[in-house]
Amino acid sequence: MTQESHKRPLAVIALGGNAILQPGQKGTAEEQIENVRIAMSSITGIIEEGYDVIITHGNGPQVGNILLQNEEAADVVPAMPLDICGSQTQGMIGYMIQRSMANELAKKGIKKNVATIVTQVQVSPDDPAFKNPTKPIGPFYKEEEAKNLMAEKGWVLKEDAGRGWRRVVPSPNPVSIIEKNVIKTLVNDGYMVVASGGGGIPVMIDESGKIEGIEAVIDKDYAGECLTLDVEADIFVILTDVEKVALNYGKPDQINLGKVTIDEMREYANQGHFKAGSMGPKVASILRFIDSGGKRGIITSLDKARAALKGNAGTEVVAK
Repeated sequence: MTQESHKRPLAVIALGGNAILQPGQKGTAEEQIENVRIAMSSITGIIEEGYDVIITHGNGPQVGNILLQNEEAADVVPAMPLDICGSQTQGMIGYMIQRSMANELAKKGIKKNVATIVTQVQVSPDDPAFKNPTKPIGPFYKEEEAKNLMAEKGWVLKEDAGRGWRRVVPSPNPVSIIEKNVIKTLVNDGYMVVASGGGGIPVMIDESGKIEGIEAVIDKDYAGECLTLDVEADIFVILTDVEKVALNYGKPDQINLGKVTIDEMREYANQGHFKAGSMGPKVASILRFIDSGGKRGIITSLDKARAALKGNAGTEVVAK
């Protein structure tokens, strides 16, 4: 298939979890592929608008399922460490995106191939997250099981709101995308790239240059921001389940935000409008992007992405 290789504005698009697995679904292959197909149908509209696209995505439910399979089959096959589980989800979800996107592009007569890059993301050994693991992963355990696992495997497990005990791992900040030059080359040659899935595979690099995978989870929005900067993309788009970021969300005096400056958005964040478990990391990653010289940062829903890039929907953060 012939590639398009002329210079177009480049957008990194971070897919929210609902684009792959909807709440209440079991997570069958059929469910996830259909969700991805719908998402790719929307993203082809962005390509039609004249943008080159890099897609990044979450992997929470998928890596959770792999960890559960590890536990259930521990007496049959060896369990894999967290970095390898993350790489498995990058391949699985990347395949779903590649296949679905290829079909959607073919429908519209767009000549563009799709490539998934198993992406490693460098983190610092001095990151304070390693002294305070906070990211819950995997299944719930009873207290006795949790204590045995802590003793046997050296894991950190914490009680989770009365639901049982759960393993927690560090969530360090991303420093650099290891495969950034590969990604840039592919985009420049006309490919659409899927990269840094699930926040990327966290790795450390020692003084000799040796790369080692680690037991950690990088926030996918922070990793998306790092990817956007490292590949010198023009726009960072975070797709979630609401059209606009809101102040006083869910209250009678809710205010939806359109175009705002970085100073205004930072003030809203300081006032506590964006919760850590939902909109907080999305807003923080957009602020980081604009603060580091990024041109446009957008948060919106999947169905409004095309309109948001035209300035007709979503929340857009700009420098001034």
